[in-house]
Amino acid sequence: MALLPVATALTEVLDGIGPPIAETVSLGEADGRVLADDIAARLTQPPFNASAMDGYAVFGDGPAAVGDRWTVVGESAAGHAFTGTVERGQAVRIFTGAPVPAGCGTVVIQENVSRTGDLVTAIDATRGGANIRLTGCDFADGDVLLARGRRLDAHTLTLAAAMGHADLPVARRPVVAILATGDELVAPGTLPGPDQIISSNPVGIGALVRRAGGVPRELGIAPDRMEDLAACIAEAKDADVLVTIGGASVGDHDLVAEVLKREGLNLAFWKIALRPGKPLMFGRLGTTRVLGLPGNPVSALITARVFLVPLIHALLGEKRQGPATETARLTAPLEANGPRLHLMRGTLGRRTDGALTVTPLPSQDSSLLSALAAADCLIWRAPGAAAAAAGEPVLVERLELSW
Repeated sequence: MALLPVATALTEVLDGIGPPIAETVSLGEADGRVLADDIAARLTQPPFNASAMDGYAVFGDGPAAVGDRWTVVGESAAGHAFTGTVERGQAVRIFTGAPVPAGCGTVVIQENVSRTGDLVTAIDATRGGANIRLTGCDFADGDVLLARGRRLDAHTLTLAAAMGHADLPVARRPVVAILATGDELVAPGTLPGPDQIISSNPVGIGALVRRAGGVPRELGIAPDRMEDLAACIAEAKDADVLVTIGGASVGDHDLVAEVLKREGLNLAFWKIALRPGKPLMFGRLGTTRVLGLPGNPVSALITARVFLVPLIHALLGEKRQGPATETARLTAPLEANGPRLHLMRGTLGRRTDGALTVTPLPSQDSSLLSALAAADCLIWRAPGAAAAAAGEPVLVERLELSW
């Protein structure tokens, strides 16, 4: 099977995903969730003409000139509207957020008047209609302000509350089962033997799943025995996604693909034109989508960013348009790239003129977690890209801010 371009592989991974299953949660539980339906306002905001400043609501809607005078006939505060009548030559003391009395069309701020007893005099001019927030200037009853597929945060939740909602329909979080494979692996916190290593990948993959909006379910470590692999895979039968780590290549001890096929996997591909991450497997096992990630830690985390994170977004119904890349200037030259998309680890900086710069890390070895942890971006090098000199622009994706 030839190496599949990354874009083609991602299209295959995301193909056929339908609308998410919806559930209703309270506003307090909705942070980070994705809306499963459009949300319309249930009221008008503000519900009345409201003062934008502390001052005096004066009769009429014309401008106030220096020397104009009004008699104060009452007060309007937030939650305590003035209910009397305002006539020509009269004003009402008003505070920010309070209803503007009928007949008043301008608020003169308190700094622009002098007051003696109940008489106020303008000492500075004010335009007509100033300092009033008109009814519905924020939104009106029935306005759709939050669209399906929007990820909720502090701003959107505040808006939803102001729109009159206490509960919201959100997409059910997809369950992602994570299975590490290999006789050489031991759990974190366990002292490894002379031929063993720590199984660190599930921790990082789980963190990516949670940040993307999914629910990670760790299945532990499966040894390199077909019956044990089959038993672990059976535990993921109700998961939306099964992620296997390691064992998806073609070596004598790489049994994952063989066991999955015996269990009914419909294999779509198992090699892609990506560096690091060439031995990536994808297929469907019933309704469960299966991603077989490479065993090398850097390869596993990067392929999870490229494929698993967009898959979770799609299962949530979230509208995303791929990685958020931007241009940075190289601080060191790069050799010509080979036939695979190369996602190089780098660190960002700024020139004195404010231009964004990127420095490739000295080692791009796919087993070096310390180098990945030191990076704050990926440099996207297209297949066949020519050599690039220091100062030339390249595309970068911020590791923390891209999704």
